[in-house]
Amino acid sequence: MQTGPRNLITDVSGLRVGNASDATVKTGVTVLVADQPFTAGLHVMGGAPGTRESDLLAPDKTVQQVDALVLSGGSAFGLDAASGVADALRTQGRGFAVGDQTVPIVPGAILFDLLNGGDKSWAENPYKDLGAAALASARVDFDIGTEGAGFGATLATRKGGLGSASMVLPSGHTVGALVAVNALGDATVDDTHFWAAPFEIGDEFGGHGPAPSALAHLPPTKLASHNTNTTIAIVATDATLDQSQCTRMATAAHDGMARALVPSHTPMDGDLVFAVSTSEKPLANPVEETLWLGHAAATCLARAIARAVYHATPHPGDTLPCYR
Repeated sequence: MQTGPRNLITDVSGLRVGNASDATVKTGVTVLVADQPFTAGLHVMGGAPGTRESDLLAPDKTVQQVDALVLSGGSAFGLDAASGVADALRTQGRGFAVGDQTVPIVPGAILFDLLNGGDKSWAENPYKDLGAAALASARVDFDIGTEGAGFGATLATRKGGLGSASMVLPSGHTVGALVAVNALGDATVDDTHFWAAPFEIGDEFGGHGPAPSALAHLPPTKLASHNTNTTIAIVATDATLDQSQCTRMATAAHDGMARALVPSHTPMDGDLVFAVSTSEKPLANPVEETLWLGHAAATCLARAIARAVYHATPHPGDTLPCYR
């Protein structure tokens, strides 16, 4: 397998990503958008999720496509980021047409970054403005690490961050992942080796290879502050999928989260994955190809998680060190 030219989710043609951050608050927002509405599904496996408009992504619901997806810090306050995105999209004439009204469909998910050393004494919720700013900055090339929704993210022993990765399948379809990593557990076995090392392509997160052996004792966690977690992700493909197939791809992608974060999917994490199809390339063999799309989504997500941690950078007031 090989990565796309950028090794980012935007290797899926038609997608753009925007980030906006507040260094004082130590938080941020990430937006995935395209020129046209796209099909999306969702699967939640963590015990403490925070979402907006997630129910409409079920395959039996009326609305089958969305205009943008939002990942945000801020816990429940961060759900307001999607309002800023929706307002901005409405001014562009984007959204679901209902009579003479246009309603942008903007599902979102949040992570908890309120105890990371930033100043949270805001007089007005900042996330609506951050959402609008992230949408305005959306482009094909974007930075990972301490950016966007991953700006204030943390793990058990070090800073988390925003990660992305891509893969091109033999069928010609591209799969990508985008993730904000803020887990209860950790992405590394020790100070050097990533849990996701067996899936690394080249030296995209250091090239250190797998750990000589997995640790025999329980891995470190943020259990003492157990409400400060959640890893939220998006996987995407240019393959033509309906909403039920997107849901299945989101489900398969969770395997990548379990490969890269130990422990994962805990009662104190809100771990979830959105899955997106831009429907640019039909499937020649739907049964076989959807199987490999799910595998690629899991692999990309594992790599994106490691890349998020690998590319994190230090900022004043940090409560944890960076990997590098």
